[in-house]
Amino acid sequence: MNKKFLDLLAQKYDSEEKVVTEIINLEAILNLPKGTEHFVSDLHGEYQAFQHVLRNGSGRVKEKIRDLFNGVIFEKEINELATLVYYPEEKLQILKNSFDNEQELIQWYKEIIDRMIKLISYASSKYTRSKLRKALPNQFAYIIEELLYKTDESANKELYYTKIVQQIISLGQADKLIIGLAYCTQRLVVDHLHVVGDIYDRGPEPDKIMDTLINYHSVDIQWGNHDVLWLGAFTGSKVCLANIIRICARYDNLDIIEDVYGINLRPLLNLAEKYYEDNPAFRPKRHSDKKVSDHELLQITKIHQAIAMIQFKLEIPIIKRRPNFNMSDRLLLEKIDYDKQEITIHGKIYPLENTCFATVNPEQPDQLLEEEEQVMDKLLFSVQHSEKLARHMNFLMKKGSLYLKYNGNLLLHGCIPLDEKGNMEKMVIENKTYAGRDLLDIFEHYLRHAFAHPEETDDLATDMVWYLWTGEYSSLFGKREMTTFERYFIKDKESHKEKKNPYYHLRENEEICRKILTEFDLNPDQGHIINGHTPVKEIEGENPIKANGKMIVIDGGFSKAYQSKTGIAGYTLLYNSYGKQLVAHKHFNSKEDVLLNGTDVLSVKRLVDKELERKKVLETNVGEELLQEVSILKSLMEYRYMN
Repeated sequence: MNKKFLDLLAQKYDSEEKVVTEIINLEAILNLPKGTEHFVSDLHGEYQAFQHVLRNGSGRVKEKIRDLFNGVIFEKEINELATLVYYPEEKLQILKNSFDNEQELIQWYKEIIDRMIKLISYASSKYTRSKLRKALPNQFAYIIEELLYKTDESANKELYYTKIVQQIISLGQADKLIIGLAYCTQRLVVDHLHVVGDIYDRGPEPDKIMDTLINYHSVDIQWGNHDVLWLGAFTGSKVCLANIIRICARYDNLDIIEDVYGINLRPLLNLAEKYYEDNPAFRPKRHSDKKVSDHELLQITKIHQAIAMIQFKLEIPIIKRRPNFNMSDRLLLEKIDYDKQEITIHGKIYPLENTCFATVNPEQPDQLLEEEEQVMDKLLFSVQHSEKLARHMNFLMKKGSLYLKYNGNLLLHGCIPLDEKGNMEKMVIENKTYAGRDLLDIFEHYLRHAFAHPEETDDLATDMVWYLWTGEYSSLFGKREMTTFERYFIKDKESHKEKKNPYYHLRENEEICRKILTEFDLNPDQGHIINGHTPVKEIEGENPIKANGKMIVIDGGFSKAYQSKTGIAGYTLLYNSYGKQLVAHKHFNSKEDVLLNGTDVLSVKRLVDKELERKKVLETNVGEELLQEVSILKSLMEYRYMN
């Protein structure tokens, strides 16, 4: 096999010189500074805010501009150049309209092209020419390379370089070049993007975030509980699908289901209109910038009730056929006294309000009406035949995982289930006990199996995907139980509380974090856990950097629904060759505000740690891959060219 592999490789490297050149190239790359990693989390459909953070590299773009031009150009010009890099098409039009005559515009073009070429050169200083070439806009790659590597400017070639820029302007290509340079700068400032979970739900445009990620140059995703819910629906889980529609109704985002992914909600609306009335507990959360008529609000309220009741019914058979899920306490429709409109939960009787049990058979609460079954069949068929949703879910699977070990750090969305003593919680699945890393691995195994076999709808794998959304030992949920039912129907807020896994207070303890890093075969002295899922309440003084820096929580509330609780609009993390910086973001008003006023949405940057020695590519995941390539090429040398 090795001989056949080396023979195939020799077809690409068909001479000793080619092999030697590639070995020299790879060995040299290993000694370059590592690229900048950018960590974001809990985007929750907030596309505009995410776009801005992505385009400005959490402040890296303006940092580069300030480093390069500080003392050379005024602050206003620094802000204008930064905004031009973020939103080149729109900012160009605004700036061009400010000039009184063509001569002023031509002079500005010359200055701005020169500045952007210098910025590209500065931003790419730690990359190879080959890597830079791949980032350049194809149609201008030759021209930009000439301008980047200009030499002898004071003598022989000065007129040559001047003429290039003049011709670009006179031929009407200046705007296209500037736009290309802007996007190239964005790409160079961030080498790799990590999305630490929850792209979907709550916010209005998760689909646009997915389209952006699909086209991004280098990205990985650690699934969040909301992402897994969408994956579950696509794999054939009707209860996951019901949850998705319920959440979209709750946040007035049904447009995502119907208009974006082409899933027809008319059968569900017809069912809802037949059985349900207005109900204050099910009215959607309102968007301040979205106008909805009273008639539409009533329709959403009815849909919300219809799909919630279907969800509660669908949960019952799963709980009963999976006793190892230990969720019998959640058989709530069976715990209701329908005559008294009361429910007994954990031995306590609660009166029910805002009830909507018109379709529930008290003798057999899990029984779907024939109409409900037909509605869910039609919805599931539409979900699994949506071309756009298929593209997004396939990408989510391809680039995603429950956790990731990357450059010595552990990235995960939720938690590692622990008991109060800090031991890994155990779960028995198919008569085998799992805990810690093994538990997360088996969860991912079942999710991938369910995705690969969407025709199997009531098997353990599909049920396990739903468990990931709501189960006590799910690494993505991390609470004893999900009190959705209580929040709809019980006034007493004590019943709404969801007890968190001990992980969420134990992660303040450095020894616990070291134990988790060791569980995942990471160096506890150098590694960090980078965590999403739970919004950091900075407004109450909570620190996102925990356990002496071993734990970094980067969910600060991208979702507008959380920002009143957190006091900020999300954290992001930057990790370059010098160390890690945590960035807090202020509320993102609008792209228009940035374009007109040059405002940014960054607040303080906090140093997490500083590398004692600048970290090289050699010490990264990419470096490991390059070392393997070098080893293979050296084997090829011995096999083909040194005998």
